[in-house]
Amino acid sequence: MTGDALSISSLSNPRVKTVVRLRQRSHRDELGLMLIEGYREIKRALDNRHFPVELFVCRELFQGENEGALIQRCRDAKAEILECTPPVFTKMTYRERPEGLLAVAPQVKRSLDSLTPPSPSLLVVAESIEKPGNLGTILRSADAAGVHAVIVCDRCTDINNPNVVRASIGTLFSLPVVETTSAEALVWLEKHKVQIIAATPHAEKVYTQVDFRKSSALVLGTEQYGLSPKWLEQAKEKVRIPMLGQSDSLNVASAATILLYEAVRQRGK
Repeated sequence: MTGDALSISSLSNPRVKTVVRLRQRSHRDELGLMLIEGYREIKRALDNRHFPVELFVCRELFQGENEGALIQRCRDAKAEILECTPPVFTKMTYRERPEGLLAVAPQVKRSLDSLTPPSPSLLVVAESIEKPGNLGTILRSADAAGVHAVIVCDRCTDINNPNVVRASIGTLFSLPVVETTSAEALVWLEKHKVQIIAATPHAEKVYTQVDFRKSSALVLGTEQYGLSPKWLEQAKEKVRIPMLGQSDSLNVASAATILLYEAVRQRGK
């Protein structure tokens, strides 16, 4: 045990059991909590003032030299520090190669009405994305491309899923992310005069042929079926990415990255 940290060595400790249950959406929603694992992810949460309430630490698994400063930042933010043995930490971790840092924090919750998009804005709408890794990668690309907000509609996986946090490398905390319904998102986009650009392999236009310099929402659909009719019907533009091989579509996260960087190119960033 170090400093004022509590030490946990029992696999049956109630704190450990609670962390394991937080992998389940129902338990996360019931408690209003989420898991953040890894140095970069926890640092990004802290940098964006999303403060943990608990930090589980296993020093034997540390992979760098900066963990001490991060632990102190969590302590300064009033997080409880809990030192763990390797078996205890391994039971709680959801990574193949744990780094010895696992935080419990309040869930990310933001309402659509709290967003005030600039003009011209660049937004991403993700409809019914099923795989946490894809949603997290979309967030990472959106952050890199300077997107002003990501709107997750009709969720299949929730934004507080630990694998969304991991795949986003913590960018879940660096840009506004909202969960809502497609119906509410459509009304909000019309209110703010944002054009809808729908990504679909059945479009006639190639993605370089539309104007991303206006206030735009790039809309992406489910991995298997693509966008629902409600989005395709409301879209001002429908765009496709040329497919020159035998595959007829790209992974949704890969498609998002290509389309967003066309917007970056057009906007001269």
